[in-house]
Amino acid sequence: MQETKTLKEKTKYMIKIVLPILITQVALYLMTFFDILMTSKYSIEHLAGVSIGSSLWVPVYTGLTGILLGITPIVAQLIGAKKHEDVRSFVQQGFYIAILLAFFIFIGIIVLIDPILNIIPLEANVREVARKYLLMMCIGLIPLFLYSVLRSFIDALGKTRVSMFVTLLSAPINIALNYVLIYGKFGLPALGGVGAGLASSLTYWLILFITILIVKNNKPFADLHIFQGWTMPSLSKSKVLTKIGLPIGLSLFAETTIFSAVTIMMSVYSTAVISAHQVAMNFTSLLYMIPLSIAMGVTILVGHEVGAKKYQDAKVYSWLGVCTAVVFSFVSVSILIIFREAIAGIYTNDSEVINLAVQFFFFAALFQLSDAIQAPVQGALRGYKDVTITFIMAIISYWVIGLPTGYLLGTYTSYGPFGYWIGLIVGLTIGAITLGTRLVYLQKKFSIVS
Repeated sequence: MQETKTLKEKTKYMIKIVLPILITQVALYLMTFFDILMTSKYSIEHLAGVSIGSSLWVPVYTGLTGILLGITPIVAQLIGAKKHEDVRSFVQQGFYIAILLAFFIFIGIIVLIDPILNIIPLEANVREVARKYLLMMCIGLIPLFLYSVLRSFIDALGKTRVSMFVTLLSAPINIALNYVLIYGKFGLPALGGVGAGLASSLTYWLILFITILIVKNNKPFADLHIFQGWTMPSLSKSKVLTKIGLPIGLSLFAETTIFSAVTIMMSVYSTAVISAHQVAMNFTSLLYMIPLSIAMGVTILVGHEVGAKKYQDAKVYSWLGVCTAVVFSFVSVSILIIFREAIAGIYTNDSEVINLAVQFFFFAALFQLSDAIQAPVQGALRGYKDVTITFIMAIISYWVIGLPTGYLLGTYTSYGPFGYWIGLIVGLTIGAITLGTRLVYLQKKFSIVS
C-alpha cells in the first residue's frame, strides 16, 4: 500500500492501480469480443446462436465469480491492517468455494440447458449452436473460477500489472484458437460458434497455469505462501467470504442478467434484430470496461484506506474514481455517436443488421453517464464492505423498474426492440442515483466514527 497525501498523488496512484486493470479487463473481454466478431464473419445464424448462448453464460459466470470478488476487499483490508498471516487461509477457502461453484454450474447447465433453450423461440440451427457453445464453455469452468480467486488475491495486493501481463499473454492465443476452430484450419473441421466456445475454454486453462507459476515463484505473492500449509475447509471463514462475496455476486448477477434477459426477450424478433442487438451490446460492453476497471481499482484503494482507518482518504478515492469515469463517459458517447456506422460495419456486411445496429448504438450512448456513476460507486461501497444494501438497490433498479419499463415500451409502443434499451437506461439511471445516495450516507457515518 502506497502512502498518498495530496490529490495529485492520489490521482497518480489510482492511475497506477486502474490502468493495468483496464488493460486486463479489455484483454479478457476481447475473448468474448472476438468470439462474437469472428463468429459474425462465419454466419449470422451462428452469431445469433452465440448471442443467445453467451447471454445465458455471462450472467451465471459473472454472478458466481462475483462471489469470489469478496476476496478482494477482505485481503485489501487485511493488508491495510498489516495482518498478512490471515491472507493465506482466506485465499485457500476461496479455492474451495471456486471448485464447488464450478461443479454446481456444470450440473446446472447439463440438466437445464435443453429445457431453457426450448422455452426460447429460436430457429432450430440457432438453438443447436447456442447449446453446443454452452457445453464447450463448461470445459473451462474450473480454471476460470480458480483464476478469479488468484486474480482477486493479486489485485488486492495492488499488483494489478501482473493480472495485466497474464491476460495479455492469453488474448492472442484465444484469437489464434478462434481462427483455427471457428473456420476449420490445419485440417480441423469448421465449428463456427461452437469453436468459439471451445477456444475460450482452452484459453482459460492457459490463464490458470501461467498465474499459478507467477504466484508461486514471485514476490510479494510467494511470501504469503498461499499454496502451502493447506487448511481444511472452514465454515467460519467461508461464511465471512460469502457474507461479502454473495451480495457482490448477486448484484453483478442482477445487473448482467437484465442485459441477458433483454436479449432473450428480443428472441421473438428476427435473426437480424437479435444479431444487431448483440453487435451493439458487444461493443458497448467493451466501452463499459473503463468504468468497471475504475470500480475494481476503487475497491482496492478504498479497502486499503478503510483497513488502515484512513476514512477521509477512502472518501477522496471514492469520488476521484467517479469523476474520472464521468469524464471518460463523454468520450464513449462521442465514439458511439460519431462512429456508430463504421463500428457496425466491423462486425458484419449485412446491410439490415448494420442499419439496426446503428439505431441501437444511439440508445447505448444515452446510458454511458449512468454506467460511469453507478460502477465506481459500487466499487467504493465494496471497499467499505457495504454490499447487502447495494444488492437490494440493484434488484429494485434493474428488475423492478428497468426491465418492466423496457417490456412495456417494447411490447405496447411503437419503439419495438428499442423500447427494451430505454428500459435499460431507466434502470441504470435510477441505480446510479440510489447507489450514490448510499455512498454519501455511508461516508458521513464513517466520518462520525473517526
